Amino acid sequence: MQKHLKLPHVDAFGHYQFITFRTDASVDKYLLQIFNDENRKNSIRQYKIDTYLDNSENGAFLNDDVLAYLHNFLINSDDDMYELISFVIMPNHVHLLFKQITPLSETMRILKSKSARDINKLLKREGKLWANEYYDKVIRDEEDFSKVYDYIKNNALKAGLSLDGRFYSKYESN
Repeated sequence: MQKHLKLPHVDAFGHYQFITFRTDASVDKYLLQIFNDENRKNSIRQYKIDTYLDNSENGAFLNDDVLAYLHNFLINSDDDMYELISFVIMPNHVHLLFKQITPLSETMRILKSKSARDINKLLKREGKLWANEYYDKVIRDEEDFSKVYDYIKNNALKAGLSLDGRFYSKYESN
């Protein structure tokens, strides 16, 4: 039986956070194996998870009308729960960069529950949309901010996807 590690989440009000969350259907045996590899640093595990998800068709619900909905939903949540900097919506996961202004657990609960209801309606499906866990990392300095921002900006391109509707940045026209 595989042990499932619960990631520690850190509230850092007034600081930038890098968040990743994924569709529940994208979580398969291989992904759990990476996640549970205690012999690797968390950052390396997260990189391997993201690389795998970028190339996986599992849980790839975040396209077309769902992509447009989620893009607008994340932008419209700006100032209510966070100060949005940028995001990329991949077919089966999302990366966000924002300044935290509400408790992280509350922000993620609201983002995931409201969007899950609406996306399930769009897809005419029922059931769990988002995986329980999410990855968060407090941005420590300007260099870290730049690396995360560039990662978000280039993630879709690296996976061979268009930025149209997938990428948002408050610093660039979209």
